[in-house]
Amino acid sequence: MKWVTWEDVGVDRMACAWLIRKHVDPKAEFLFLPEGTKAVPKGTEGFDIPGVRLSHHSGHCSFHAILKEYKLSDPVLQRLGRIVDEADTVQEVQVEPAAAGLDLICTGIRIGSPNDMVALERGAMIYDALYAALQRDATH
Repeated sequence: MKWVTWEDVGVDRMACAWLIRKHVDPKAEFLFLPEGTKAVPKGTEGFDIPGVRLSHHSGHCSFHAILKEYKLSDPVLQRLGRIVDEADTVQEVQVEPAAAGLDLICTGIRIGSPNDMVALERGAMIYDALYAALQRDATH
């Protein structure tokens, strides 16, 4: 399937792309639209674009929309969703110390990458590592 989001990926878009490839669609192809584009091309699934079904809802980031839509109940993914939420959205209370660091790391990846596809690939390594650490913590 072809998945589409806005250019200049950040913490939530990187997380969503990782989640899609790892748990929804291993053969996912990603396309990037200029920020502000309202309509997604026919035959694609949009994410983290205002107005599409896989976007921010009820104060939660797009990562949560994908978890819910695809019924991904893995507790480690749920915890990762809370971290991405805090990194990407304004939260009244912050309880996930990794959130601020994750946002900063993803910003650095975006700045240091020649394009969005490379940023997604580099970001995937961060999300693989974070998932592994959270999984280890959940079993100890």
